[in-house]
Amino acid sequence: MIALSLVLAILLNALLSDAAPYIAEKRAIDTTLLQTFRLMSQYASAAYCSTNFNSPGTQVKCVGGNCPLVEAADSATTLEYSKFVSLQSIKIGLSTDGSQRTETLTDVTGFVAVDHTDKLIVVSFRGSQSLDNWLTNLDFEFTDTDICNGCSAHSGFWQSWVDARDAVIPAVKAAVEQYPSYSVSITGHSLGGAIAPFAAAQLRNEGLKVALYTFGSPRIGGSAVSSYISNQAGGNYRVTHYNDPVPRVPLLTMGYVHVSPEYYIGTKNKVDVKASDFQVIQGSINLFKGNAAWLITDVEAHRWYFTRMYDCGDGKRRRGLEDFERLEFIARF
Repeated sequence: MIALSLVLAILLNALLSDAAPYIAEKRAIDTTLLQTFRLMSQYASAAYCSTNFNSPGTQVKCVGGNCPLVEAADSATTLEYSKFVSLQSIKIGLSTDGSQRTETLTDVTGFVAVDHTDKLIVVSFRGSQSLDNWLTNLDFEFTDTDICNGCSAHSGFWQSWVDARDAVIPAVKAAVEQYPSYSVSITGHSLGGAIAPFAAAQLRNEGLKVALYTFGSPRIGGSAVSSYISNQAGGNYRVTHYNDPVPRVPLLTMGYVHVSPEYYIGTKNKVDVKASDFQVIQGSINLFKGNAAWLITDVEAHRWYFTRMYDCGDGKRRRGLEDFERLEFIARF
């Protein structure tokens, strides 16, 4: 079974060679990018904290101190969204027309924030935490998107973005209009990292310059959408860690590939990451390279991207270990 999967993956690599041609990899990144990764991973972690998706207009915080760089910044959310949460902020001048409520099929959750310290407008998507999130993960069928012609994607991941975009796009545009010198960054961990590329792509299509940072993202779609997003301006930073199983699903043999490039962290869990610990790999498949080089995976590697990503310091792990063990088993094949 393993051998067959590898053969099929190799054949698929040849068929999809136009998605992101292989370029000689380089090692290490500069310290400025490393610090940006730390900041954006903390914004991704903050999306798991309920205080950041049920109280718009407040400072972004993590209950257990998981995001010190974020908490040190002068920031406030302008939009917070979840299945049954008020969506529109009225506290910092982006809107004064009250609040609205929504219910989505995917329970897509996160926030838009303005960071005055780092001069950023940040969109952050939460990873899987609810039953609806897990059902979204398991919706493996391809669906057409309006990102680009012929661009098909994971149905659940795409629907998550569709559920959020009518609120997110106006909020980001309003923030850009109010703070035109600020940069726009989109981030997410796990499921959040699978939604973020679609948000970045659509906002870029709307004429905005957007940087994309994902941590432990699964594969998001076919070669056309991967190639389109990978070739957009603004910067794509798909960070993977050691032997994290999540970037290995959905399977290559199902036709799924990644956005390029991959920024692979080669250190184990709970170790301070240095710029020299990174390997930058161009390509949408990267078979036998970076994260995909591991035959044995470990769910702990998914939980640790510069910090513990989803605990939020409250000690409540609403995602069961058994869910990660299923992903780990699938990723081995």
